[in-house]
Order: sequence, then structure tokens, then C-alpha cells
Amino acid sequence: MKSALVPPNPYGFSISAALVAAMLWAPMLPAQSVAPELVIVNARIHTVNPAMPAAEAVAISAGKFTAVGTTRDIRAMAGAGTRVLDAGGRTLIPGLQDNHLHGAGGGPGVDLSRARSLGEALKLIEARVKQAKPGDVVITNADWHEAQLKEQRLPYRKDLDKVAPNTPVVVVRGGHEYILNSAALAKWSIDKNTREPAGGRITRDQSGELNGELVDRAKALVTLPEPPPPTLESLIAEHKKLNAAGLTSIRYPGASIEHYRMLQEIQKRGLLTIRVNHLLRPPASTPEQLESILGKWGVKPDEGDEWLRNGGLKLAVDGGFEGGWMTELYEMPFDEEGKFYGINTLKLADFTALLKAANRGGWRVATHAVGDAAIDEVLAGYEAANADKSIVGRRWSIEHAFLPRDDHYPKMKQLGLAISVQDHLYLAGPSLVKMWGAKRAAWVTPVRAYLDNGIEVSGGTDAPVVPYPPLWVFYHWVSRDTITGGVLGPDQRISRQEALRVETLNNAYLTFEEKTKGSIEPGKLADLVMLPQDIMTMPEKDIPKMNVLMTIVGGKIVYQREGFTPAFR
Repeated sequence: MKSALVPPNPYGFSISAALVAAMLWAPMLPAQSVAPELVIVNARIHTVNPAMPAAEAVAISAGKFTAVGTTRDIRAMAGAGTRVLDAGGRTLIPGLQDNHLHGAGGGPGVDLSRARSLGEALKLIEARVKQAKPGDVVITNADWHEAQLKEQRLPYRKDLDKVAPNTPVVVVRGGHEYILNSAALAKWSIDKNTREPAGGRITRDQSGELNGELVDRAKALVTLPEPPPPTLESLIAEHKKLNAAGLTSIRYPGASIEHYRMLQEIQKRGLLTIRVNHLLRPPASTPEQLESILGKWGVKPDEGDEWLRNGGLKLAVDGGFEGGWMTELYEMPFDEEGKFYGINTLKLADFTALLKAANRGGWRVATHAVGDAAIDEVLAGYEAANADKSIVGRRWSIEHAFLPRDDHYPKMKQLGLAISVQDHLYLAGPSLVKMWGAKRAAWVTPVRAYLDNGIEVSGGTDAPVVPYPPLWVFYHWVSRDTITGGVLGPDQRISRQEALRVETLNNAYLTFEEKTKGSIEPGKLADLVMLPQDIMTMPEKDIPKMNVLMTIVGGKIVYQREGFTPAFR
């Protein structure tokens, strides 16, 4: 005999013990003096609220959740003017968030994102070369990675020379690297005698010849035309692409003041469809420059609201995939002395001086650090800044933090840091195995270890360095699978419940918003995503293929999948 306490379930899916318990818990149903504007019923809801982890229905008014509970109780709240959306047994989760997103991809240049072999990449470049006029430089866009290619390697100078013997070609790879053909090296007078700039690297092949690769600050040897700045229209379109992937909040990790002002204008016009936390990256190398630039910009720390907020300043102390600063040697590539530890782009004394100036001005700092030596420097700098003026509790962050050591965790906790990690390994796994060896590659972004050590860790992508779909991030955290290199570091898998929290509530914690968003509970912002399958029980391999059906931000539908017609009653 079924308990009379269990509500009817017309859609036939099994009700978990957690859901039954949640439906019997009344405090999520506050008294309603006014009927809600929208209710969503007959759903599988994963709330990321430990007090009520599962539910069937929600009520929304004035952009916030006003009640969470059973279909029967929530439906009873509806008034004559309430829109009632029947989810038909589909899944609702809190709106997904990305803690480190530069852009959604695309941009000018030859698009290599769809190439799956070195030959395909070279054909795409060759096609553009054939259209080039005398004096043109052929440039690629940046949102691709060699791990997507069958050969799992970069197109180097000699490869590019085969399709472009006379036209200068610059292959842009991510945010840290260019690869030039011989014509481009000659155009910018780069040869074997060119000195490497501090914080940069000019790499060579096994014969000692330049292979065309310029890493980090060596890119300054090349002067490329500035890409067209984003426009209001392009930013709005980008946000809609992100909405379609299930994103309701993003964090821009170090953009320009012009970018910030443009977002302010979009908000002023009422056209923001995604919540934005924006970090600035002033072009300053000394405290005096930093203070002068910030003064001219006239931006205050933490200014803004629930739609757009200034989240602090961005700094960096090492390179990316190809330049993460390590205490142990790379397995490849090597420098002229047959060894390579990565690149330190900002020395400790200069870094510390900037940190202290930012801290005195009330700014929160996020610092890019990939390798363990880079994490050492960040922690040393943060400790020095903290000794000058406490940063504890202000959630300064380390961005990426690929390779922490056991001795790092206590310092991170003592300083109250937030760790901002991304799914780089999902795309770049095979390349990292080549550069750092299988053991280090398998340790990259050890989310399990961070959580087990009580570190506040949030998740994202670093798009367009890595594709932006947040369901890919979720899949990588729970599987440790990579696109072309199999599973790396299976001991660092986390549960689906943990992955959902990392992508939602923990991201809200990073930006001091855990009390206002990141979970589905009364009083919080009504940001949520509808999925066609239950992300907690569906086959793991199908997670990255799943398409979002609907995205709601502040109680308003900002994305609805073509062909999906929600049932309003």
C-alpha cells in the first residue's frame, strides 16, 4: 500500500527518498499574500540546497524564487494571473555559471575550430593564403587546440611554409602563443640571434632552427592589427549563445575598461540576459601606474548590482599550457640548455608591490597561475599583502591552479582563498602528457583533492581557449575523460552532486553571491535551466551531447530550444 503522504506522480518516474523527504518538509513554502507570476510544476528539480535537495515545483515572482516544493502545493498558489508551466517530468537545475570566460569563440581570422587533422588545418590556411593580396598577413583565430588534431601537435614553421612560402602567416593558439612561417619571421626580423624577451620564449626544433613558435611575452616581437573591438550587438549576441548552453552567470577574467563600459550600457538599455562579474586588467607594471590608471577609470571595488558587478583586478605570474611555471623540468620542449621549467612572467617583488597597492585600495585580486612554482609565488605574494592589510575572508583567488602540492592547501585555507578552476584537461590532455608527462597531466586540476582539503573551488572553461558549453565541464569533472586522450586522473573524479555544486553555488561563492543565487530556494534569484534528461541518472557518456531546452534568468525565459514548445496551462 502506498503512503498517502507521497503526492501523486502522473509522469511515471521514480521518486527518490530525498525527494520524498523534501516534499514532506514545509518551510520551503512560505505564506503567499500575492499569487506568483510564474510556477513550474511536474519537474525533477535538483536544488543544490542541502535543506531540500530535491523538489517537484517552484514559484517565482519579481525575479526570485518564492516557494519550492511539491506540484500539488505550488500549483495551489497560482492565481488568475499566474502562468503555469508544466515541465512534463523534465529536469530543472540552478542556472549554470562560468568562473573564467573571455568570450564565446569565433572572431576574425582563419577558423581552425573544426579542423581535426594537421592537413585540414593547413588546407584552411592555404585557402586564405590564395585570397591574400601582396602585403597581407594571414592570421588564424585562437579558439582551437592541437589536441583536437589527429596528430596532436602544432603546425610549425616548416608545415606552414608548404602552404604559404611567400605570404606571412601567424597562427594564433590560445592567449599565450603564436606560430609563424618563414615569411612572417622575416617580416618581423626574427632569427636565431633574436634575444628572448623577459617572460617570453622563442622555441626551436631538434636541429636548433627556429620552429616559428613565440610564447607569452615573445609575442610582443610581432605587431598584429588590433581585432575589431566588441560592439553592443556582438556582446548581446554572445550572451545569447551562452544562454543557449545553459549559462546564466559568467565572470570575465581581466577585460578592458571599454568592455566594462559597454556592459554598463547594455544593462542601462535593459538588454543583459546573463549576470556578469567583471575583472579589470590595468596595463600597469608599478604601483604608481596602477593607482593612476584606476584613478582615471573612476571604477570602485565591488560597484554594481546583481546584473553587473566589478569583481576586482586580474594579474598573472606564468604562462599557459606551454609556459606554466614548474619546480620540476618539462619532459618537452627543451630550451638551448636541454631543460625547461616554464615561464615566470612577473617577478615576486613586482607582483607583491602591485598586490599591496591593490589591497590598500580595497581591491580584490585574482591571479593566473598554472604550475606549482607559480602557485608558490602567488601564495608568497598574497601572504605579503595580507601582512600589510588582511585579505582573509575577501576571497582573493588563484585562477587555473593546475598543479597544487600538498603544502599549498593549508596556506590557501589560512588566507581564505577561492580557487577558480577550468576544464582545460578535457581538450588539451594529450598535449599536457607530452609536455609534462603522464603523472603530472593526470594531476592537472585535481578537483577531488581541492574538495577533500576543504578548499572552496568553482568551475568554468577559459573560453575560447576551451569550448564554453558548461555541460562539457560537468562531464569532465565526473568522468575525467578527454576529447582525444582517454581518461586522465580517474582518482580526481567527483560525484554528479558535487559537480553541480561546483558549477553553481560554488561559483556564486567566488563572487560573494552565494546568499542570492546558485541554488533553487526561496528568496534567491530565479535563474534555472531545463534539461530533457536527468543529469544525475542519465548515462554519463550522453551528458556532453545533451541540449538545453530552456534557460531562465530572473524569472524570464532568455533561451528556448527551437522545436521545444513549453506547456503553459
